Order: sequence, then structure tokens, then C-alpha cells
Amino acid sequence: MSFLSILFALLLEQARPLKQGNPIHLSVRVWLRWVVRNLDTSKHHHAWLAWTVTVVVPAVLVFGVHWLLVWSLGWIAAAVWSIAILYATLGFRQFSHHFTEIRDALVAGDEDLARQKLAVWMRMDVSALPRSEIVRHVIEHSVLSAHHHVFGVFAWYSLLAAMGLGPSGAVLYRIGEYFVQYANRPPRPSSSPLSPALRAAASSAWYAMDWVPARITALGFAFVGSFEDAVDSWRQHEAQFPGDNDGVVLAATAGAVNVKLGALESLGNGQTPQPVHLRAVVGLVWRTVVMWMVFLALLSLARLLG
Repeated sequence: MSFLSILFALLLEQARPLKQGNPIHLSVRVWLRWVVRNLDTSKHHHAWLAWTVTVVVPAVLVFGVHWLLVWSLGWIAAAVWSIAILYATLGFRQFSHHFTEIRDALVAGDEDLARQKLAVWMRMDVSALPRSEIVRHVIEHSVLSAHHHVFGVFAWYSLLAAMGLGPSGAVLYRIGEYFVQYANRPPRPSSSPLSPALRAAASSAWYAMDWVPARITALGFAFVGSFEDAVDSWRQHEAQFPGDNDGVVLAATAGAVNVKLGALESLGNGQTPQPVHLRAVVGLVWRTVVMWMVFLALLSLARLLG
């Protein structure tokens, strides 16, 4: 069922992607702010309570609905529920339009437009970036977005679904990722600042949650790209920057497509990022998606035959 749920969710997301500011994501944002406002007291144990209520409670509710549907209406209704949850948590089209607009601007030679689009996407000043740095930022941000919005969701959904927990893993991972992004963004005048204890709790929880998915994504990129170079770049990064999950993904990407990315850029490994590498990264991501789908299809077939 995992294979079919992911397949239909991907097809639905490609056909009718969720727009920015959709009711589902707005509800998660309102929920997070309400919990933080009521439970963030700057104390360590309250910080973990706030994180648990924000992230775990929605996942438990999704799990409860899943099994209620299984018991009352059957597995087909539960499968439809899983597709709906995956559709809300997967997000290829939530970032791919940014990538496409910047790539088209670079191909057309309009670097100013590419900088404007990149500034909107990354919410940072990129007015002084040269062409190669624009490309590097686009590749890095795209790859990490693919990991957080797609491959990490695949990993957590597949693992917990195999344990009988339905689509709760997808919810757990995506809300955990949103929480740490919310905690680490610059505070706005209209919102209450988060306490250091809550920021630390969110970062620690996210590191633990993303440790395995980051390495699964890196391994997938190695398999569908240049395996030896990806693994070598991954090893170098782990040796110099232990505990950096995003860096592992970027290091594997750099080796897989032979381009300078991330913290290892200064070592001189790989080529300077150029627009041609954008196409290579797109191919890398889609080949990894296909590899995931084949793997899940084989698992589903083995379960049926067994």
C-alpha cells in the first residue's frame, strides 16, 4: 500500500500542487504559534513539552484516523487517507517553480532577474553574487528542499507505515522540519520570540529525526550518480564537519555531479557551478525518485508473495 499511496500522491501533487498559504499549511502555522505562545516558558522541560505537543500530537491523530478507517471502512479508505496526508506533506511543486524560474533566467542571460528570484526564494540579499554563486545557491537550496519535502518524507512514511502506524511518519517529519525552520528564522516584530530552550529542543529533535533520512538521501544520490566520488565527498565532509545532516546531503550531491557545493567548496573538488549543472541536479533528483519507487514496488511485491 505504501507504493501505491506514494505513487498516487506524487501524481496528484504534480497535477494540482498545493499553493502557498493553503489552509493545511496555515493550520499548522497557527497550531505551532498557539502551542509556543502557551507552553514556551524558557524552561527545558517545557520546551520539550511544547515540541512534543506541536509535532507528536498531530502525528498521533493521523495514526488514530488511519486505524479508525481500517476498522470501520477497510483498507481502501485508509489508503485514500494516506494519499491525502502524503499529498499535504510532499512538496515537489512547492519549490520547483522557484528553481525553474531562476534556471530559465540564467539560460536567457538575465542574471538580474535570476538574483531577484533567488532573493525571494531564499529571503536573503544576493545582489552581489556572481553567476557561479547564484547557480551554487540554487543547487544547494533545491537539493535540500528535495530532501526535506520528498525523500525525508518517503523515509519516515515508509518506516512507520511498515510498523503499522499509517501515514503518521510523514506528518511527524514535515512538522518537525517546519518547527526547526520556524525556530531558527529571524524573529518578526509581530511575533513573540522563541526561548533559547525551545530553539535548542527543536534543533536537537530535528537532528535526531533527520540523521537517518539524510544518509538515505545521500546514499540514493551516490547510487544514481557518480558513486565513488559521492561517497568520497561524503566521507570528507563527515570527517571535517560531524553532525551536519544537510552537509551530508550536499557533499553527496557535489560528488555525484562533480560540482563544488557546501562546506567542502574550498577544497577544490569538483567543477565551479554552471547552469549546465542545474540539469544534472534535476536528473539526479528524478533518478532517485524512480529508484525509491522501484524499491517500494519490490518490497510491496515481496510482501504479497510472502
